[in-house]
Amino acid sequence: MSGLRSIKSLVPLLDRVLVQRAKSEAKTASGIFLPESSVKDLNEARVLAVGPGALDKDGKRTPMGVAAGDKVLIPQYGGSPIKVGEEEYTLFRDSEILAKINE
Repeated sequence: MSGLRSIKSLVPLLDRVLVQRAKSEAKTASGIFLPESSVKDLNEARVLAVGPGALDKDGKRTPMGVAAGDKVLIPQYGGSPIKVGEEEYTLFRDSEILAKINE
């Protein structure tokens, strides 16, 4: 994505949710480092930003199910990937978020 220097300048529209997938541990509990090919992507992510919500048939905003800072469960596949520098982010629709994780 050209021109995007910071993910903070990206503002989701409608019912979109910007998340960053949690990174898997590349090291076991005993300290053994695992090769990248054996480290699977986790389905957990941190919500960075949310849109204002979609409009219903009457033109009223539908409230979003998650907020910035929430920890969520996301689908293994899907979403729109965004890369800024070396960091990877994904945009999902609010309805695609599987669950909110209460810590």
